[in-house]
Amino acid sequence: MKLFYAAHTCALASHIALEEAGAEYVAIRIDFGADEQRKPDYLAINPKGHVPALVTELGVLTETPAILAFIAQSFPDAGLAPFDDPFSFAKIQSFNSYLCSTVHVAHAHRMRGYRWADGQAAIEAMQRKVPQSVGSCFSLIEKEMFAGPWVMGATYTVCDPYLFTLSQWLEADGVDIHKMPKISEHRLRMMGRPEVARAIAMETRSEV
Repeated sequence: MKLFYAAHTCALASHIALEEAGAEYVAIRIDFGADEQRKPDYLAINPKGHVPALVTELGVLTETPAILAFIAQSFPDAGLAPFDDPFSFAKIQSFNSYLCSTVHVAHAHRMRGYRWADGQAAIEAMQRKVPQSVGSCFSLIEKEMFAGPWVMGATYTVCDPYLFTLSQWLEADGVDIHKMPKISEHRLRMMGRPEVARAIAMETRSEV
């Protein structure tokens, strides 16, 4: 498999999951600074011009929730999702869908407001709203959605690398993570996992 990623993006969640699964894969960095995501070679792989993209023997997958589910199902021995329990698996999909469709979009208003508005005043208004909108999302996760010590409870799942990835952006989004002790502790817990450290180290080395 080939994982196409860019540093400091949501692709880190899929990167960590591949490490957790013990998968054989190649990680290929897309340089956003050089606009590689919009060049023909990459658009031939992912016409959306986004990351991540996972090239498999069956074809290309995009969108983090889909990639995470595929990794978990492809490597069942890693125990990254409860496939013997349809409801519990649906809860994982629900959580990851919320991160993708709501939390990440709220974060994107800080840097990519041009996707939703043309006027500078409108873009700046969206940017000012980010601490509140992102903060509200994480407050909901902290109070209602996070079971602890992992997202779904006692068992680590593909929800954990995804939440970890997005929680790393909180300070830049103007949100005080220290007001969210569960998420703060989760981020520290994740940093202690060797698979997380390997994925981050690989992406960090690629920036040099």
